[in-house]
This record gives sequence, C-alpha cells and structure tokens, in this order.
Amino acid sequence: MRMITNSRRVHTRDYIRNLLASGRYHFTSSDAREELGVSADAAKLALNRLARQNMIAQPSRGFYVIVPPEYLSLECLPADQFIPALMERLGQTYYSGLLSAAQYHGAAHHRPQEFQVLLDKARRPIRCGRVRVVFIVRKHLRNVPIQTFNTPRGTIRVSTPEATAVDLVGYYHHTGGLDQVATVLSELAVQIDPEKLVTSAQTAPITWAQRLGYLLTFVNARERIVPLKDYVRREARRTVPLLTGASSEEAPRDADWKLFVNTDVEPDL
Repeated sequence: MRMITNSRRVHTRDYIRNLLASGRYHFTSSDAREELGVSADAAKLALNRLARQNMIAQPSRGFYVIVPPEYLSLECLPADQFIPALMERLGQTYYSGLLSAAQYHGAAHHRPQEFQVLLDKARRPIRCGRVRVVFIVRKHLRNVPIQTFNTPRGTIRVSTPEATAVDLVGYYHHTGGLDQVATVLSELAVQIDPEKLVTSAQTAPITWAQRLGYLLTFVNARERIVPLKDYVRREARRTVPLLTGASSEEAPRDADWKLFVNTDVEPDL
C-alpha cells in the first residue's frame, strides 16, 4: 500500500484548519477525499492518523467531527453539537427527547449519561470517545411538538416540555423507572401548558396520558392537568396498570385516571 508522505499529512491538517476557519466542525470522508485529491484508501489512512491524535473523531461511518481543545477529554464533540449534522446527512427526522430534552428545559435532576434521540426507525447507538448516544423509536414522530435550541455549532431539535412529559412516561424504562420520571416531572411541571399537554398526548397511546395524569397529580401539579383529565375521561376505555408487567391484583384503583396503582412511586424531591 502506498505510504502517505509528510507533505500529505500537512495538507490533511491544513484541510482541518481550513474547515475550522470557516466555522465547520463536521465533514464526510468523501468531502475529505475530494478536497485532498487522493484515493479513498489514502484519505482513510490520513484521517485515521488524525483520529489517533484525537484531532478528529468518527461518530458514524464516513462522518467525522473535529475535536477542539476544550473537548479533548471527551475525545469527541458533545452529542448535541453533531447529531443535527449527522441526521441531516442521513436524511433522518429526529428530536432530542426524554432526559436529554428535560435537561434543556432545566428539569434534569441528574445529568444523563447518554444523549437520547428519538427516530422513526431503529438505529444502532453511537460510541464516540466518552460520548454515548442512544436512539429510540417513536411512532408518529413527525407529529410530536418540538422546539429548537441553540448550541455552539448551530441548533438542535428538542421535544417541547409537554411532549417531553408524555415521552418520559411512555419510555420510563429508558429513564431509570417511574421514580425518576416523577422526579423530573416535578421540575418540568412549571413549564407545562395544560392545553398543549393534551395536544402532545394525542400523539401517543391513551395509556401514556393515564399514567402521566396520575404522576402529575402525585407531584402536586394539579393545576396543569384539568384538560388532560377531560381527555382521558373521553378517550380511555379501560383501566390499566401504572406499572406494566406487575400484578394489579388488590391494587387500588384511581378513578380519575382509570388506573390500577400497582406500585409505589418515590420521587427524589
């Protein structure tokens, strides 16, 4: 295999410097190959060398990020600074949700160890240095209300406070359980608009609204739930367990939310 000369390495570094000078922190292997004017194998060798020096990282095949000095300890860019560019490259609609979204809304009780992204189809998780990204499939993804937040590298799509609350309940097994969900809801509740909460609930199974209403009541956010209670009263056809997979025998029934309270919830308040 042909060796890359020192001049080629310098040229590769210059390419990275030029990207930084233009404010770009992401590029693809094909971008680099075209700019360097080399073969695919030569470009790969040059980029691998820079990756070993922690100048760049590869969160996804053929997709690279430049690692500035302030993030050398991560050995990657933070997830929210490259996920939008990666999703654009893949042509994939997405939003940051669950505990990651709660953090944007000032309601992350503990810093999430993984960045959580919702998609409409399955995708393998990302490991890039110390950065971890998990992807969760969400039905009716395009109907979920989102808003954008600024990052140092652009903007990112994030579920609204109301949509985040709905998803936290629906995907509680991705958030550390119902105790953690209740904890986050207690902090998120002040940002929830009662009418918008119903709009968000309509993008998910009615059982999620039943459980969410109970948990919001449990954390003393009753002023946020009146429209949601009316929605559940109209749409819920059966009584469901608060905790799926656990026995509901002899569990007390909450008539407001048509719910068997078959587990104790202990938020960290």
